[in-house]
Amino acid sequence: MRLFLTAAVAAMVATPLAADNHAPDLDDVLAHERRADDRARDQYRHPAETLEFFRVEPGMTVAEFAPGGGWYTRVLAPYLLPAGKYVAINRDSDDGGFSNRAAQARALSWTEDFKSAFAEAYGVDAAGVHAYEIDEVPDEVKGTVDRVMIVRAMHGPWNGEVLREYLVDMRALLKDDGMVGIVQHRAPADASWSDVNPAGGYMRQADVIKIMELSGYELVESSEINANPKDPANWEGGVWTLPPVLRYGDQDRDRYLAIGESDRMTLLFKKAH
Repeated sequence: MRLFLTAAVAAMVATPLAADNHAPDLDDVLAHERRADDRARDQYRHPAETLEFFRVEPGMTVAEFAPGGGWYTRVLAPYLLPAGKYVAINRDSDDGGFSNRAAQARALSWTEDFKSAFAEAYGVDAAGVHAYEIDEVPDEVKGTVDRVMIVRAMHGPWNGEVLREYLVDMRALLKDDGMVGIVQHRAPADASWSDVNPAGGYMRQADVIKIMELSGYELVESSEINANPKDPANWEGGVWTLPPVLRYGDQDRDRYLAIGESDRMTLLFKKAH
């Protein structure tokens, strides 16, 4: 995971966010120059509509699972801070199942790398950055989170057979009225079980709902704001066939660009009591 350890760091805020105590406007956050490279994907990821659907507001404590390259970090951190809190959660580096040694090495160094990059980007002390592997979240954080966001990140733990364990751990982070927002690459509803391969990134919506229910959650609402009916979601190369990855380079590039990014479900869950 790059975790925004790129030139994008230089484009982020140069002054500490803590110096500004007014509630930020989401439109201003989305229009900020720090997102100059990210904004091209707004047409597919719909951050304003997604955060509204997840009922995310300034001042909340929001935990993001597997922030990856930091696309949503660059929205959530300035939107939530300074009155709220952004918490980054990553997979357990001891779980194994990494695609290669480089991926394992990134996972092992993730916590410190994320803290360092976040501190540099937002002008804060790295010691105060909240970033944890999912099995190492301190007790004082548990029960304090308003929202957990899992954006295009369920297929990895599912493929590694640790998804339900992770979801139970996330449930412990939530306040009693806390909720989980999910955006996930969506396989066709009528796809056979044998055709659904989490290694390809796609999951059936019914399967996501079922595993959430088995992990102690109840569906609140679903939305089609991140849907893409142009995506047949049956690519041999998985979701990475499409942009932004374009796995096959120039081969059929125009075709994939015309389709756009993947079809995605958008779901909101609360804790079942």
